Amino acid sequence: MQTRRIFKDRLAKETMLVLTIVSILFVIVMGIGLYMKSAPILGEKSLWDLLSSSQWRPMKGEFGFLPFIVGTLWVTFIAIILAFPVSLLTAIFLTEYAKPIVKKCVFPALDILAALPSVIYGIWGTLVIVPVISEKLAPHFVEYSSGYTVLAAGMVLGVMILPLLVSLFIEVFSIVPLELREASWALGATRWQTTRKVVLRKTFAGIIASTVLAISRAFGETIAVLMVCGCMITIPNNIFESCYPIPALIANNYGEMLSMPLYESALMFAALILFVVVLVFNILSRIVLYRMEKKLN
Repeated sequence: MQTRRIFKDRLAKETMLVLTIVSILFVIVMGIGLYMKSAPILGEKSLWDLLSSSQWRPMKGEFGFLPFIVGTLWVTFIAIILAFPVSLLTAIFLTEYAKPIVKKCVFPALDILAALPSVIYGIWGTLVIVPVISEKLAPHFVEYSSGYTVLAAGMVLGVMILPLLVSLFIEVFSIVPLELREASWALGATRWQTTRKVVLRKTFAGIIASTVLAISRAFGETIAVLMVCGCMITIPNNIFESCYPIPALIANNYGEMLSMPLYESALMFAALILFVVVLVFNILSRIVLYRMEKKLN
């Protein structure tokens, strides 16, 4: 009997190890596959020309990714700027102030937001956000705006990553031992002072790591952003102009690439850019979170 239990324990351990290795191999294989598909365009053009040029004329063999990179950065930056304070304050409220009945109502709502398909966010952005920007907001700053803008894409993306940020912040705040809070209260600090000077200070690295993780998630969002960004191959000068993020480029042009091998390679290179950025951001955020947990424990 004892031998059977030991065998089952070892079998479970080895199975989980194999599955873990397979998961890592998937990432490696994906990266190698994208690089191999990108090799033709990298052989024709230098990396600097691809990343710094703004000319996108596939029929003439010109593949400049700068407008798409700038558009991606614009949209992601606006999304984080809008979602970060709301997510942080929501997480603080839920972990430090909210009663159990409030948590029971808020957590299901966040789960629903996280589970909604991205196309729903895109439709909401098209029907609500775009007209508001075009008719109400943009006329105060520019002569004309279609509403399909950097701001619209950033707002939709900000709402999409809101549940992720809240969940990450709550997880980070939960790492702080209750004893630290009780010690602060015993010294006469208010709940807000304890939150600001104990919880937030102890979890600052985790907050940064969670934000970086959310940024990596925002980089790859496609359908919702595609529906409201305007898809204009230009470098936007302000938030009321259209843009063309990299995920939208891939989604819009994937069907056209089959007849042009270099075009296919260019789109695979765009996917490789996203892959590398997301991979680096995830690794950095995990390292920071690991160090924070180790420091607190």
